[in-house]
Amino acid sequence: MRRSVFLLLCALILPAYFFGLSAQEKKMNMADYEKRKKEYVTKEAGLTQDEAGKYFPLNNELTQKKFKLHKSHRDKLQRIKDNSNISDEEYRRMLEDDVEVKLKEAALDKEYSSKFEKVLSPEKLYKAQQAERDFIQREVTNFRNEGRSNRR
Repeated sequence: MRRSVFLLLCALILPAYFFGLSAQEKKMNMADYEKRKKEYVTKEAGLTQDEAGKYFPLNNELTQKKFKLHKSHRDKLQRIKDNSNISDEEYRRMLEDDVEVKLKEAALDKEYSSKFEKVLSPEKLYKAQQAERDFIQREVTNFRNEGRSNRR
């Protein structure tokens, strides 16, 4: 469960992180990233063009909703953190908001699971989700390794 949450956060945060890099650091071409992810998932899950054409728009829609959810959460946290005297009540609100985000994310996953089942068999859906996690993990590893080699 923790691994899937970590990978999901990477999927949501990694693209935003790459966009936020300074000019002298390597920037990621998001169109290229999405193209490579789509090709990898399609191949690894054995999706037909028709299946991929139905799966990826739904997957992108879900990812965007989760990204907005997490961005809103980060904005709330930042407003509280900007206040140098954070009260116990504000910490309590941050903790409650953390739980609320997880519940909303789980509700989105549940809502979209039935939508995904209409376009892919359970086997292909499982393989597509695993392939996406694997792809993201590889991207994170490659990015970290490239960052280390550039610093030397």
